[in-house]
Amino acid sequence: MEIPQDAILLRIFIGESDRWESGPLYEAIVIKARGSGLGGATVLRGPMGFGKTSVLHTAKSLQLSMDLPLIIEIVDSEEKINAFLPLLDGMITGGLVTLEKVKVIHYRGQEDTA
Repeated sequence: MEIPQDAILLRIFIGESDRWESGPLYEAIVIKARGSGLGGATVLRGPMGFGKTSVLHTAKSLQLSMDLPLIIEIVDSEEKINAFLPLLDGMITGGLVTLEKVKVIHYRGQEDTA
């Protein structure tokens, strides 16, 4: 195990139907994060949720929503996350963005076994 390092968790709450230019917003954010040299990004799809408008979005078969909640999580140094925030601000028109301090215990790429 490695020595814990201080980092920041950037969490972005948006809807699956949110768009940026010609494609899904979540894809644009992940591509922009990669281009900005951030350590990694993960998109999580929620089966149910609601936001500021209190509209319930659910994956239940009788109430199938095409706008399920998505969470994008990015962990990196405070400096890199802070540099990314202005880019993100220009992309998101609605949603929630949070930051929290985290301790990174382990971060390594998978070894090539071939």
